[in-house]
Amino acid sequence: MTQSTRNSPLTGFARRWTLGAAAVIIVGCWAALATADDPLPSWNDGAAKQAIIDFVAKVTDEGGPDFVLPEQRIATFDNDGTLWVEQPMYTQIVFAFDRIKAGAADHPEWKTTEPFEAVLANDYQAVFAEGEQAGVKLLMLGHAGMTPDAFEQIVVDWLATAKHPRFQQLYTDLYYVPMVEVLQYLRANGFKTFIVSGGGIDFMRPWTDRVYGIPPSQVVGSCIEVKFAEVDGKPTLMRLPQANFVDDKAGKPVGIQRFIGQRPILAFGNSDGDFEMLEWTTAGDGPRLGLIVHHTDALREYAYDRDSMVGRLVRGLDEAKERYWILVSMKDDWKKIFKFEQN
Repeated sequence: MTQSTRNSPLTGFARRWTLGAAAVIIVGCWAALATADDPLPSWNDGAAKQAIIDFVAKVTDEGGPDFVLPEQRIATFDNDGTLWVEQPMYTQIVFAFDRIKAGAADHPEWKTTEPFEAVLANDYQAVFAEGEQAGVKLLMLGHAGMTPDAFEQIVVDWLATAKHPRFQQLYTDLYYVPMVEVLQYLRANGFKTFIVSGGGIDFMRPWTDRVYGIPPSQVVGSCIEVKFAEVDGKPTLMRLPQANFVDDKAGKPVGIQRFIGQRPILAFGNSDGDFEMLEWTTAGDGPRLGLIVHHTDALREYAYDRDSMVGRLVRGLDEAKERYWILVSMKDDWKKIFKFEQN
């Protein structure tokens, strides 16, 4: 892409139009797979599947006591480990590591400056000594001083070629088929679906519509400061090297209130980073549903919970039963995980 093409006002529109067209095709495919008799065909019959179907039935029954108006049918989903793969490392972190390594030649000071020194040494554990906020910090420091459009193009280009080390598939092909079915099923029944993730909002927005059918305006995530400036007489936005908001743990209910403005009636997560979102959702009045994806399938995906550095699940596992949250076992509840699986 030439510089003049990259700066064209039509570039962002054309990119989003292409992604939008692809999203329409994906939506059509899922609609064809899901039937009125079985709206969740990639789910095994069981308590988890039935809980989702029963919940949708009662909140959409206009004559029933649990009817919820369409405008109040808000459903929130974590992204990493809930909608797509997060092992062996969050995709956004893999992206940040790749980008820092690519720019290291222009920044010799990174060799002796943390967290860059740890990144260049492939020391994931040292990077994560700060916790999950380390990912936000890497993206913040490594991608400041550029426009949001320039960053979006970097993300799109990276995702077009980067492949998962185990599955050797594009990361955007590693979404969970059963979860996309849930998204489609909810939207077909008047729900509005949102992503509420600790991941960077600018990293997710370029592709969530194409993969999940969730537009950028319905993505809530961690973000950095952005300032408005005049550059060569043109209005410009510029990314700054400082965090604005971290959408993780107790930050998730805050992000929901700030960016959505309504308490959800359904929330789906997979780790203790989602605990407060599920707690906030299910503490409201009226019908509520909280669900947790439990990674129990080492053969088809990964098996992890209490001792994992990524997607750690302890409190949610211990308290799900008493809070009436549904534990969804990948191994037992899903017929299929990825679209490329052989039947």
